[in-house]
Amino acid sequence: MPRGRYSLHDPHDHTPLGEEHFHCAPGPSGWRYVAQTTTPSGEHAGSVDLATDELGRPIRLELHAAGWRVRGAALDGVTWVRTDPAAAEATEGNVPAHTFTGASPAFLVATARLLRLTPGAPAVRLRVVALTPPVLAPRTLDQSWALLKSEAHATDNGPLSVDEYQVTDLDTGEQRPVHLAGDVVLAAPGIELEDLESPPSVFPPPDDTARTGD
Repeated sequence: MPRGRYSLHDPHDHTPLGEEHFHCAPGPSGWRYVAQTTTPSGEHAGSVDLATDELGRPIRLELHAAGWRVRGAALDGVTWVRTDPAAAEATEGNVPAHTFTGASPAFLVATARLLRLTPGAPAVRLRVVALTPPVLAPRTLDQSWALLKSEAHATDNGPLSVDEYQVTDLDTGEQRPVHLAGDVVLAAPGIELEDLESPPSVFPPPDDTARTGD
């Protein structure tokens, strides 16, 4: 069960945004990621609880940030309920999208698992609902993902397979590299892995029948 700490910062001006202390693990029915987020001064800022099924679909998501709460799942696309800090009003939403995304590194792992790309294959387009701090307001985005290469690196615990993805925001054309090892993000814009207490978990090999298309 990987357990560790990410530092989060603004990908453009590198302003520190805080840290995410996480643990995650695959199971017989999918994968779960749980984390607590802190401000740059170390104060509690929120939490992340994401569970996916064996195909990488979000079957349960709960986010907390600045008093806001979002609960969501893959249902007729993706469906969510967003509650304000006073818990006085809850807003429901649903769009025909593939999955969720947001500031947490968990979403990068979950999306890669959902797509199950092979190196050198054409990029795959998908629609995602972004939920970003501090207010977790939903925003629908179109992205494309491509797996550029997968390389094995020697470590004290044996070979570690590292996948390099290129993620493109189709609204702006902005491209960003994402490096994953199993269920851990090694590096991505705005995300740095600062501490890891155990090796990443290894997912089963890709199954072409499970891949998400357009």
